[in-house]
Amino acid sequence: MTSNSDISGKKVAAGICGILLGALGIHKFVLGYNTEGLIMLLASLLTCGLFAPITGLIGLIEGITYLTKSDEEFYRTYIAAKKSWF
Repeated sequence: MTSNSDISGKKVAAGICGILLGALGIHKFVLGYNTEGLIMLLASLLTCGLFAPITGLIGLIEGITYLTKSDEEFYRTYIAAKKSWF
């Protein structure tokens, strides 16, 4: 298991990236979900920004969700169980 500071740092980084850069899926890359991050990035870019509000809203919701979970719950849900969406 990784240390609490590693989990907390990853949680904060993913949460802030989700809130600020959610449309680009950067928070997914931070957590190691490369396929999901690429889906969000390409959905925003290949539609010339048409889907950016949708992926941005997803990122905002996920970012807030990450930040409101305890470190233990975040680890169980997103690191150990690999839950990649919401």
